[in-house]
Amino acid sequence: MEDYRKQFIEIYTANITRPGADRLLTWLESTDFFTAPASTRFHGACQCGLVMHSINVYRALMQHFFTEGENAESYAICGLLHDLCKANFYKVSTRNVKNDETGQWEKVPFYQVADQLPYGHGEKSVYLIEHFMRLKTAEAIAIRWHMGGFDDAVRGGSFAVSDAYNSYPLAVKLHIADLTATYLMEQGTSQVENGHGPKK
Repeated sequence: MEDYRKQFIEIYTANITRPGADRLLTWLESTDFFTAPASTRFHGACQCGLVMHSINVYRALMQHFFTEGENAESYAICGLLHDLCKANFYKVSTRNVKNDETGQWEKVPFYQVADQLPYGHGEKSVYLIEHFMRLKTAEAIAIRWHMGGFDDAVRGGSFAVSDAYNSYPLAVKLHIADLTATYLMEQGTSQVENGHGPKK
Protein backbone atom coordinates (compact mmCIF):
# COMPACT_ATOMS: atom_id res chain seq x y z
CA MET A 1 0.00 0.00 0.00
CA GLU A 2 1.21 3.47 -0.81
CA ASP A 3 2.40 5.60 2.07
CA TYR A 4 -0.50 8.05 1.98
CA ARG A 5 0.41 9.61 5.33
CA LYS A 6 3.84 10.59 4.01
CA GLN A 7 2.36 11.98 0.77
CA PHE A 8 -0.24 13.98 2.67
CA ILE A 9 2.29 15.53 5.04
CA GLU A 10 4.64 16.41 2.17
CA ILE A 11 1.86 18.18 0.25
CA TYR A 12 0.53 19.83 3.42
CA THR A 13 3.84 21.21 4.68
CA ALA A 14 4.94 22.39 1.22
CA ASN A 15 1.72 24.32 0.56
CA ILE A 16 -0.04 25.23 3.83
CA THR A 17 1.98 27.71 5.85
CA ARG A 18 -0.48 30.12 7.45
CA PRO A 19 -0.48 30.59 11.22
CA GLY A 20 -1.85 27.55 13.02
CA ALA A 21 -1.16 25.06 10.21
CA ASP A 22 1.50 23.29 12.26
CA ARG A 23 -0.85 22.91 15.24
CA LEU A 24 -3.59 21.56 12.99
CA LEU A 25 -1.23 18.93 11.58
CA THR A 26 -0.16 17.94 15.10
CA TRP A 27 -3.82 17.52 16.04
CA LEU A 28 -4.49 15.46 12.90
CA GLU A 29 -1.73 13.08 13.91
CA SER A 30 -3.43 12.59 17.29
CA THR A 31 -6.61 11.35 15.55
CA ASP A 32 -7.30 8.36 13.31
CA PHE A 33 -7.25 10.56 10.17
CA PHE A 34 -4.34 8.67 8.62
CA THR A 35 -5.83 5.21 9.17
CA ALA A 36 -9.60 5.84 8.96
CA PRO A 37 -11.80 4.86 6.00
CA ALA A 38 -13.45 7.47 3.78
CA SER A 39 -16.86 5.81 4.10
CA THR A 40 -18.52 2.76 5.65
CA ARG A 41 -19.18 0.87 2.41
CA PHE A 42 -18.67 3.05 -0.64
CA HIS A 43 -15.47 4.73 -1.82
CA GLY A 44 -12.41 4.25 0.33
CA ALA A 45 -14.10 1.88 2.79
CA CYS A 46 -10.70 0.53 3.74
CA GLN A 47 -7.85 1.33 6.06
CA CYS A 48 -6.27 4.70 5.06
CA GLY A 49 -9.22 5.41 2.74
CA LEU A 50 -9.74 8.89 4.20
CA VAL A 51 -6.20 10.15 3.65
CA MET A 52 -6.12 8.51 0.20
CA HIS A 53 -9.35 10.30 -0.76
CA SER A 54 -8.07 13.63 0.56
CA ILE A 55 -4.94 13.35 -1.60
CA ASN A 56 -7.02 12.34 -4.63
CA VAL A 57 -9.31 15.36 -4.25
CA TYR A 58 -6.28 17.64 -3.98
CA ARG A 59 -4.77 16.11 -7.12
CA ALA A 60 -8.04 16.40 -9.04
CA LEU A 61 -8.32 20.06 -8.01
CA MET A 62 -4.80 20.84 -9.14
CA GLN A 63 -4.99 18.87 -12.37
CA HIS A 64 -8.32 20.18 -13.59
CA PHE A 65 -8.71 23.64 -12.11
CA PHE A 66 -5.50 25.24 -10.85
CA THR A 67 -4.00 27.93 -13.06
CA GLU A 68 -0.75 29.82 -12.63
CA GLY A 69 -1.14 32.81 -10.34
CA GLU A 70 -3.92 31.33 -8.20
CA ASN A 71 -3.49 30.68 -4.50
CA ALA A 72 -2.02 27.17 -4.23
CA GLU A 73 -2.49 27.21 -0.46
CA SER A 74 -6.26 27.53 -0.84
CA TYR A 75 -6.33 24.54 -3.16
CA ALA A 76 -4.27 22.48 -0.72
CA ILE A 77 -6.47 23.45 2.23
CA CYS A 78 -9.69 22.61 0.40
CA GLY A 79 -8.44 19.39 -1.15
CA LEU A 80 -6.64 17.95 1.84
CA LEU A 81 -8.95 19.10 4.64
CA HIS A 82 -12.49 19.09 3.21
CA ASP A 83 -13.32 15.77 4.94
CA LEU A 84 -11.64 16.52 8.26
CA CYS A 85 -15.07 15.85 9.77
CA LYS A 86 -14.42 12.12 9.28
CA ALA A 87 -11.52 11.99 11.73
CA ASN A 88 -12.62 10.02 14.82
CA PHE A 89 -15.90 9.32 13.01
CA TYR A 90 -15.81 5.56 12.30
CA LYS A 91 -15.17 2.44 14.33
CA VAL A 92 -14.58 -1.19 13.40
CA SER A 93 -17.28 -3.61 14.51
CA THR A 94 -18.23 -7.15 13.51
CA ARG A 95 -21.32 -8.87 12.17
CA ASN A 96 -22.21 -12.48 11.36
CA VAL A 97 -22.14 -13.42 7.67
CA LYS A 98 -22.86 -16.84 6.24
CA ASN A 99 -19.99 -18.30 4.21
CA ASP A 100 -21.55 -19.54 0.95
CA GLU A 101 -18.86 -22.19 0.49
CA THR A 102 -18.93 -23.77 3.95
CA GLY A 103 -22.44 -22.85 5.09
CA GLN A 104 -20.95 -21.64 8.37
CA TRP A 105 -21.60 -18.30 10.02
CA GLU A 106 -18.48 -16.19 10.43
CA LYS A 107 -17.69 -12.92 12.18
CA VAL A 108 -16.75 -10.31 9.56
CA PRO A 109 -15.37 -6.86 10.41
CA PHE A 110 -17.07 -3.74 9.04
CA TYR A 111 -16.99 0.01 9.56
CA GLN A 112 -19.80 1.86 11.28
CA VAL A 113 -20.35 5.48 12.19
CA ALA A 114 -19.51 6.50 15.76
CA ASP A 115 -19.62 10.29 15.48
CA GLN A 116 -18.05 11.98 18.50
CA LEU A 117 -19.11 15.47 17.39
CA PRO A 118 -22.47 15.46 15.56
CA TYR A 119 -22.12 18.82 13.85
CA GLY A 120 -22.97 18.07 10.24
CA HIS A 121 -20.52 17.34 7.44
CA GLY A 122 -18.91 20.28 5.62
CA GLU A 123 -19.68 22.66 8.46
CA LYS A 124 -17.98 20.31 10.91
CA SER A 125 -14.80 20.32 8.81
CA VAL A 126 -14.82 24.12 8.80
CA TYR A 127 -15.42 24.18 12.56
CA LEU A 128 -12.51 21.82 13.24
CA ILE A 129 -10.06 23.62 10.93
CA GLU A 130 -10.85 26.97 12.48
CA HIS A 131 -9.91 25.67 15.92
CA PHE A 132 -6.34 26.00 14.64
CA MET A 133 -6.15 28.37 11.67
CA ARG A 134 -8.33 30.91 9.93
CA LEU A 135 -9.96 30.08 6.64
CA LYS A 136 -10.64 32.58 3.89
CA THR A 137 -14.33 32.99 3.10
CA ALA A 138 -14.04 31.17 -0.23
CA GLU A 139 -12.26 28.25 1.44
CA ALA A 140 -14.83 27.96 4.22
CA ILE A 141 -17.73 28.06 1.78
CA ALA A 142 -16.07 25.56 -0.57
CA ILE A 143 -15.50 23.10 2.27
CA ARG A 144 -18.97 23.69 3.74
CA TRP A 145 -20.71 22.90 0.43
CA HIS A 146 -18.35 20.33 -1.12
CA MET A 147 -21.09 17.68 -0.91
CA GLY A 148 -23.37 19.60 -3.27
CA GLY A 149 -26.69 17.84 -3.79
CA PHE A 150 -25.68 15.04 -1.41
CA ASP A 151 -25.76 17.46 1.54
CA ASP A 152 -28.67 17.02 3.94
CA ALA A 153 -29.36 20.77 3.94
CA VAL A 154 -29.78 20.74 0.14
CA ARG A 155 -32.10 17.75 0.27
CA GLY A 156 -34.10 19.68 2.84
CA GLY A 157 -34.73 22.50 0.35
CA SER A 158 -31.89 24.95 1.01
CA PHE A 159 -30.85 27.25 -1.85
CA ALA A 160 -27.65 28.28 -0.08
CA VAL A 161 -25.54 25.83 -2.09
CA SER A 162 -26.70 27.44 -5.35
CA ASP A 163 -25.84 30.88 -4.02
CA ALA A 164 -22.45 29.57 -2.85
CA TYR A 165 -21.63 28.10 -6.25
CA ASN A 166 -22.72 31.28 -8.04
CA SER A 167 -20.53 33.45 -5.81
CA TYR A 168 -17.49 31.26 -5.15
CA PRO A 169 -15.97 29.30 -8.06
CA LEU A 170 -13.67 27.46 -5.63
CA ALA A 171 -16.76 25.80 -4.14
CA VAL A 172 -17.79 24.45 -7.55
CA LYS A 173 -14.25 23.25 -8.24
CA LEU A 174 -13.99 21.42 -4.91
CA HIS A 175 -17.34 19.72 -5.41
CA ILE A 176 -16.36 18.51 -8.88
CA ALA A 177 -12.94 17.36 -7.64
CA ASP A 178 -14.67 15.45 -4.82
CA LEU A 179 -16.94 13.72 -7.34
CA THR A 180 -13.98 12.97 -9.61
CA ALA A 181 -12.01 11.36 -6.79
CA THR A 182 -14.99 9.43 -5.44
CA TYR A 183 -16.50 8.08 -8.65
CA LEU A 184 -13.59 8.01 -11.12
CA MET A 185 -10.34 7.65 -9.19
CA GLU A 186 -11.41 5.43 -6.29
CA GLN A 187 -13.59 2.75 -7.81
CA GLY A 188 -12.69 -0.61 -6.33
CA THR A 189 -11.16 0.83 -3.15
CA SER A 190 -13.90 -0.48 -0.88
CA GLN A 191 -12.86 -3.67 0.88
CA VAL A 192 -16.30 -3.91 2.47
CA GLU A 193 -18.06 -3.92 -0.91
CA ASN A 194 -15.68 -6.63 -2.10
CA GLY A 195 -16.45 -8.79 0.90
CA HIS A 196 -13.06 -8.51 2.59
CA GLY A 197 -13.99 -6.14 5.39
CA PRO A 198 -11.75 -3.40 6.80
CA LYS A 199 -8.17 -4.09 7.68
CA LYS A 200 -7.47 -3.89 11.38
